[in-house]
Amino acid sequence: MSQNSRKVKYSKGGLLKRTSKSGIINRLKINMKDNYFVLHIGPDSIPNRPSEKPIKTEKIEKKEIKETVKKSNDGIKEVLKDGAKQFFVTLLILVVGFFAINYQAYFSILKNYVNGLLNKNEQTIEIQNTDTASETQQKILSTNKDTINQVKEIPNLTMEIFPTDMRLIIPRIDQNIPVVRVPSENLIKRDWKALEQDMQESLKDGVVHYPGTSMPDQTGNTVITGHSSYFPWDPGRFKDVFALLHQVNVGDKIITYYNQHKYIYEVSEKKVVLPTQIDILKQTPDKRLTLITCTPVGTNLKRLVVIATLIEEEV
Repeated sequence: MSQNSRKVKYSKGGLLKRTSKSGIINRLKINMKDNYFVLHIGPDSIPNRPSEKPIKTEKIEKKEIKETVKKSNDGIKEVLKDGAKQFFVTLLILVVGFFAINYQAYFSILKNYVNGLLNKNEQTIEIQNTDTASETQQKILSTNKDTINQVKEIPNLTMEIFPTDMRLIIPRIDQNIPVVRVPSENLIKRDWKALEQDMQESLKDGVVHYPGTSMPDQTGNTVITGHSSYFPWDPGRFKDVFALLHQVNVGDKIITYYNQHKYIYEVSEKKVVLPTQIDILKQTPDKRLTLITCTPVGTNLKRLVVIATLIEEEV
């Protein structure tokens, strides 16, 4: 045997074992059944065979993809369903809260609507009763001639008593409101925040004559503003005086009293503008009255403007 030869031994499981000069045991494992072999040169430990992943068929892969897509769609549906529930609950809370805060104004609107329906029914009943009464004969009672002569001697009282304060009367919506004047000092100083505070404080006692605009006895634009709705906890008694202002129509009469003079206006225009459109406060060459309030009722998104032209003045 030559000097370079090495001893080789065979063991169970197809293992060839030999010892090198350095004393390291080398093994060669042969597995004929699985048609593979692992050659490990080094210490007396052989790594295990790496695990093989099972080969998936095309049907199994499609099924898994469908299940994944289904789970994803179900998840999206649940998210949308929960979002819709939260949205409608939030919307319901906002609507209930809105009407709770503005219940006085909307109660006035509802009351006016119901009264309008009842008045129509009463007018129909009166017309029917009149037709029926005309068919029946009425007996005229005799009266004392002295009584008739005494009645004729009573003079007709045509004198109208004017209020001493400034007032606004709108027959269409059955409103008789005091008009409060706001000092113009903060307007002159251009202190807008203080001016707004003065106006809000004055609105507790009626509607407000906008400072810097004309008075009824002057040529120009007399601007009056009032609440259509306000917070129910506010102590003022005039929080919804203009809630029905949108029912005023072109051709209606509006009356103001100032310095014990009566000014009768006729509505010539009604419009809705943005809060930034302050041209409605500009002075005009004629005598006119401009009424302003927030709209829709319960919001301050826009302004409802009613413009009326002076047609008569009584002293």
